[in-house]
Amino acid sequence: MSAVVVPGSTPQWLLLDGPSAPEAAQRVHAQFADAQCFALFEGTELHGLREHGPLLVDLRQSPALASLCHLDPRAWPGLLLVSPKPAVQLLAHLRRMLTVTLGLHHKALLNYYNPHTASYFFDGCDSHELSCWLGPISLLRWFGGTWADRAIGSQGWQQLSNPGLSVAALEKEHGLSDRQQGQLQRCLLERHAWQWSLSTGRDYRRLWEDLQQGLALGFTERTVLDDWLWLRLQYPDARPMPGPEGGGSQRERLDRLRRRWQGRQG
Repeated sequence: MSAVVVPGSTPQWLLLDGPSAPEAAQRVHAQFADAQCFALFEGTELHGLREHGPLLVDLRQSPALASLCHLDPRAWPGLLLVSPKPAVQLLAHLRRMLTVTLGLHHKALLNYYNPHTASYFFDGCDSHELSCWLGPISLLRWFGGTWADRAIGSQGWQQLSNPGLSVAALEKEHGLSDRQQGQLQRCLLERHAWQWSLSTGRDYRRLWEDLQQGLALGFTERTVLDDWLWLRLQYPDARPMPGPEGGGSQRERLDRLRRRWQGRQG
């Protein structure tokens, strides 16, 4: 994956990230009524949410919208697609991408249409996996990056070309590799650090280090990890002992650490 400038194959489709920008979907219907649109969730197990889900928009009928996607990409978040295949084939593939399996017993929605998620997920694919996941898509482009990129103001245009290797078609509820799952987990953690940085004003890089330190200490439960981050804000220079903080539950270990730091402060 690489940051690129816009020139290249003209995108034929916009897969609009409606869940994160419902106002953009409303603008499509109001300002570009002639553009053919498909609700991605329609006919899937998420059919009931189709009006609030992603929207596949045919840009060939609306060059003005295609220009806006390039000029003001933050107002039209999502993926720009080039595909030589008919719309029905592209839609079927995009809908298969929605639901994935994690391990043997867990199923999840993959919001790959979100530019942040795309920046992690597709980066976790090798050339064979990418050929499978892109399928009928020859070129994929979006404006964004990781949450860390956003925190330091280095988002930009990203582009992926389909390697076109001979691979099996994407299965329904396709399984994710360990690397792909790891990338998505990192996406969640970096988003959490970004949200904390935004709400507290603490430098993102320092907050990410604090979060990583908390995980290394065994504070993996969401509420305990959040309390650890809050404790770190109060005692930025305190140094915990390496490794898990004694025995007991995560909450008990964090409480012992808090009491020790409070004692030293006094």
